[in-house]
Amino acid sequence: MEKLKLIIAREYMSMIGRKSFIVMTILMPVLMILIISIPFLVGYLNDAGSDVEKVAVIDETGRYGSAISNTDLFEFIPMRADSVGNPHEFYQKSGGDLAAVVVIPRDVDSTAQVTIYSENTINVVMKSHINNALSDTITRAKLASYGVPRLQQMIQESTVQVDVKSVKWDEAGGETETSTETAMVVGLVLALLTYMFVLMYGAMIMNGVIEEKTNRIVEVIVSSCKPFQLMMGKIIGVALVGLTQLAIWAIIMGGISMIAGTVLGVSALSDPTAVSTAGMPAEAVNMDMAEMWKALMSVNYGYILSCFVLYFIGGYLLYAALFAGFGSAVDQASDASQFTTPIILIMVVALYAGMACIENPNGPMAVWCSIIPFTSPIVMMIRLPYDVPFWQLSLSIVLLFSTAAGMVWIAARIYRTGILLYGKKTNFKEIMRWIK
Repeated sequence: MEKLKLIIAREYMSMIGRKSFIVMTILMPVLMILIISIPFLVGYLNDAGSDVEKVAVIDETGRYGSAISNTDLFEFIPMRADSVGNPHEFYQKSGGDLAAVVVIPRDVDSTAQVTIYSENTINVVMKSHINNALSDTITRAKLASYGVPRLQQMIQESTVQVDVKSVKWDEAGGETETSTETAMVVGLVLALLTYMFVLMYGAMIMNGVIEEKTNRIVEVIVSSCKPFQLMMGKIIGVALVGLTQLAIWAIIMGGISMIAGTVLGVSALSDPTAVSTAGMPAEAVNMDMAEMWKALMSVNYGYILSCFVLYFIGGYLLYAALFAGFGSAVDQASDASQFTTPIILIMVVALYAGMACIENPNGPMAVWCSIIPFTSPIVMMIRLPYDVPFWQLSLSIVLLFSTAAGMVWIAARIYRTGILLYGKKTNFKEIMRWIK
């Protein structure tokens, strides 16, 4: 145990002392915030400083030309059909001042078709704006043609947008409001984190094993300890590095969340109508910031994060052992692809299975994939916010750690033989012989 502790300490201290670890630990939360902000920033930069494009609207009906309002990007110029003549000639005479020509035909009420002419492919934003403006206007005109008094008003008043709230009962009958959208996002984020970190730290172990083998350092190390001790020391040391990084990120994100919750809560309480909802998803348009914060806090983060740590450790041990074992069987990182490709494919399948389980988290595929050890670290993360039955969670954890122990035993048999084997191409048949 003393030798194992020394190896763990050496692996841990050598990694957390690197500048790359310190920089990534500090920058990753900032990068995540920037990634979330990129769509809003791109949208702002895309619109900022853009020239307003002029679009001629030739209205053959004489009724709908002015229905298309101007925007920050487009200026629509209504024109009488008899003053234009041929649309193509009119477009060419503009000398490039016009971006497009919209022709509203006389029979638009019956055909519901409008044509946009241009020398370039039409902007999707322009097309959507014209479509919405004319659809609403022609609909109102058709309703008015029926001659029914207050028909338009009656239709508007009879249109009801139902606000569906989800409330969960506890064992005592108490009620707690929950958010399905928040549960989905939390589960997906945790699944992606598990996928990313298991691959990243597993590859880190494999590269470390190959590097020590290539530099012949391992020959000196195994003269003082057993190969199993060396392998487990590397696996546990890197695992502690990963948990340390996750703990630091959790503290940073928790602090940011507390500050944001305090600020947004005060703002919403002081003037709820003053909170802007621009740029929010469709499900959150009708919610103010206080309601959004309440939805975020409806998830039991203590329970979910505790399970996340368990599944992270179990999934990491399972895959890291395989990475370490296969890394010891090759002399160069490029030769390890034949062994690591099946592992990566299994994890990719698990990620896609988890994303598919979002729509039906209690379906047969979701249940089985959250129990099977090779897919459960990712799929169970998506199911956890939906209150997984205790027996399924317990069975999944027991199977995961049992399989991880089996993979460690298999990897140890590969490691003890492959770590001192040089200059020989290894295949699966040879590795199976080492295991037996």
